[in-house]
Amino acid sequence: MQMYLAGAWTDGQSTMDVRNPFDGSVVDTVPRGTADDVDRALESATRGARVMAALTGYERYQILHRVADLIVANHERLSESLTREQGKILAEARIEVERASEIFYLSAEEAKRLDGEVVPLDGGPGVKGKLGFTLRVPCGVVAAVTPFNFPLHLVGHKVGPALAGGNAVVVKPASDTPLSALHLVELLLEAGVPEEAVHCVTGSGAEIGDALVSDSRVRKVSFTDSRDIGERICRQAGIKKVTMELGSNAPVIVMPDADMNKVRNVVPQTAFANAGQVCISTQRVIAPEPIYDELVETLVPAVKSLSTGDPLDPSTNVGPMIRESDAIRVGEWVDEAVGAGAELLAGGERAGQMFEPTLLANVSPDMRVSCEELFGPAVGVTRVQSTDEAIALANDSIYGLSAAIFTQDIDVALRFAREVDSGNVHINWGSQWRTDLMPYGGLKDSGMGKEGPRYAVEEMTEHKLVVIHD
Repeated sequence: MQMYLAGAWTDGQSTMDVRNPFDGSVVDTVPRGTADDVDRALESATRGARVMAALTGYERYQILHRVADLIVANHERLSESLTREQGKILAEARIEVERASEIFYLSAEEAKRLDGEVVPLDGGPGVKGKLGFTLRVPCGVVAAVTPFNFPLHLVGHKVGPALAGGNAVVVKPASDTPLSALHLVELLLEAGVPEEAVHCVTGSGAEIGDALVSDSRVRKVSFTDSRDIGERICRQAGIKKVTMELGSNAPVIVMPDADMNKVRNVVPQTAFANAGQVCISTQRVIAPEPIYDELVETLVPAVKSLSTGDPLDPSTNVGPMIRESDAIRVGEWVDEAVGAGAELLAGGERAGQMFEPTLLANVSPDMRVSCEELFGPAVGVTRVQSTDEAIALANDSIYGLSAAIFTQDIDVALRFAREVDSGNVHINWGSQWRTDLMPYGGLKDSGMGKEGPRYAVEEMTEHKLVVIHD
């Protein structure tokens, strides 16, 4: 496929292959963009931003609603393409495409709700005869930098709200998974998005990503990926608005009164979806002494029952990781944990980019599988002696994106909700759960700002105060 910038589908000076993570076959090729391509895109996007700002909220609503309809109409084609470039099983890809359409339906509605408020200026001393109100105006050009693990869904979470708010947007998709973003651009243009209001530049993040986020013509950066890259972008961005959706090593506490049937069903589901390559995947399971042995015995057969293989095969539960180097890293961390005293109860084997769903017991908090972001199909169980210790351990991390607890005790549940440092807190579910209308974002080094169309539109617009003087 070609990339899209400055109102045209464009080749680059060179290309890069997009490979199927399961068998290594070439799915397609895309241009390897350059800093010059970014410059052309931004020059065009500044014009596109003026066009978008001039559209009424209802006109933007109509366009975005058509985008959602087109995603629905192309559901199966998008799902199969997504699986081939990213490697998640087809059932998960279909859910991702369905959710992408919902994001655009929600964004369409938000385009009609860019409201302001009357400011009671006469509440200040000596103020009389003044009328104040606010207007919401677009930021201008939004840079959307997206990761490989949800190559359609997370692009939608940035593009939909950006356009709803009256901005132009320049997308830099992950190098491993650019096709879903390019397919989305095709549908955006078909739906009537102005030709200079959306751009998609493919290539290396080290070259085009840095050029994009540091440019002063970009007034808002929305980024999803690792903590380290996010910190670098914040340093490069300068004086502009930023939203950072970064990493995690999500804790899940299982209390002695937990519903073990639910735990058995939910923990594997929230740990191994997309081969564990989800920033809110269940990674650390924390259990007090009275329930520990029962929990481990419950989880072992559930994890062993999960099959790996071709993600297009309906019988496959877990597909490949995105790169072999990532699968190797997961194996190294698992081996390191076992060497330090953890017990391997299930999985642990690698074949190329396939890594078996893995369960570790007797994991100590200082092991990398516990204290860093694993981003792979392994989960570790850690024994504690009390609720106090469980909550303290859940908080013993630089991250704070999602956390969960299983308990029937409302007092314990509410204490967990109040005391655990996490942007998303779940009671009687795993850490991996998100619906697209909710405010989604992290605390601590897991980032800043919120996604979800209503909240993202707020992040992608500015408040302007108007005062009328008698």
